[in-house]
Amino acid sequence: MERTTLSRSYIYAKVRRGEFPAPISLGSKCSRWHVADVDAWIRERQS
Repeated sequence: MERTTLSRSYIYAKVRRGEFPAPISLGSKCSRWHVADVDAWIRERQS
């Protein structure tokens, strides 16, 4: 959320539509993204 300035619900909506990298599940209520995946997504939007 900090790197993209998008809300949590908007990020997950984009994940469901295949428009944002999927998170890695670390537990039943915990997930994270690889920084490189998010950075690549940001770079794609800047071009």
